[in-house]
Amino acid sequence: LCAAVLLKDTKLMDVKLGQLPTWLAMRDFTPGGILGGLRRGYDRYYNKYINVRKGGLGGISMLLAGYVVISYIWSYSHIKHDRRRKYH
Repeated sequence: LCAAVLLKDTKLMDVKLGQLPTWLAMRDFTPGGILGGLRRGYDRYYNKYINVRKGGLGGISMLLAGYVVISYIWSYSHIKHDRRRKYH
């Protein structure tokens, strides 16, 4: 027997496209709810990649890759401006 899972408890990856507006309406978008979601995400990441018996470079390399992407996004306007210049 398969028990029906409440839409509120369903993960985003398991939500059908037609259920998405209802699922989003059930989320907690208060500052406390957003901070709680960020905290749960950090805890999941930490326990999956950092806090393991045999640690590898996976978690650290993901953090470094995220830093590279964010720094590129922050400096994109400067890079875009310099791209058309001719140095001669």
